[in-house]
Amino acid sequence: MESPGSRADAVARADEVSRSGPISPPDAVSGANAVFSNNDVSSPGPASPPGPVPPDSPGAPGWSLVIPVKVLARAKSRLTGLAGAARAELALAMAADTVAAALAAPLVSTVIVVTDDQVVGAELGGLGAVVIEDQPAAGLNPALIFGAGYSDERWPGRGRAAMAGDLPAMRPAELALVLELAAAAGEAFVPDAAGTGTTLYAAGPGVAFRPAFGPGSRDRHLAAGAAELDLPDLRGLRQDVDTPGDLELAAGIGLGPRTSAALG
Repeated sequence: MESPGSRADAVARADEVSRSGPISPPDAVSGANAVFSNNDVSSPGPASPPGPVPPDSPGAPGWSLVIPVKVLARAKSRLTGLAGAARAELALAMAADTVAAALAAPLVSTVIVVTDDQVVGAELGGLGAVVIEDQPAAGLNPALIFGAGYSDERWPGRGRAAMAGDLPAMRPAELALVLELAAAAGEAFVPDAAGTGTTLYAAGPGVAFRPAFGPGSRDRHLAAGAAELDLPDLRGLRQDVDTPGDLELAAGIGLGPRTSAALG
């Protein structure tokens, strides 16, 4: 993995791919339980995964990003007002925009999608993600740990991060900055827009991967010692979409092209 460098370097790299303008990072990293904040803070079974990639291959350094995606028939049930087929189409579009943005972010070497849906696997695999089956089939966090283990077996020198698959307004620059800071902190997370959940959790090379997603996950990640990355200009990365209100807020930030097309 390349050196985290200075925060000015992080911003410079982030700005190269940003669609939302520059990101201003905090002044300092202060270790476990640090809170990086600013008061102005105003996407039948899956496609088969590829074979192992040697750790010294060109794509080896950097971060592996694990994204879980539900079977479309069960996805986004809280998006009321949308029929089943339209809801599934929207869920897939949001996941695709999320994966596309992640693949465009500096430091992300591989996006690993964990899913049991063939349609999801074909779509996201076509974008360049590695798609693997949810072999534990034991819930969200075991699926994320399984995806991180897939990375550890193939690219042991990488950091591993887990991110929600419903971030249609996320910009590559936001993710780039967060991974820079997570590398410096060792273990970090991004709280959701509501301030109670989590949209991203990251553990650097050699750091135990301990995701605790679910209701109230912000407090669990804090209690476990992860640094909170509560930064300005992370609106897209923090705005996951579960309800019509969430979707409206994400639209106000700026939706990705697939989500915009799905909404007509």
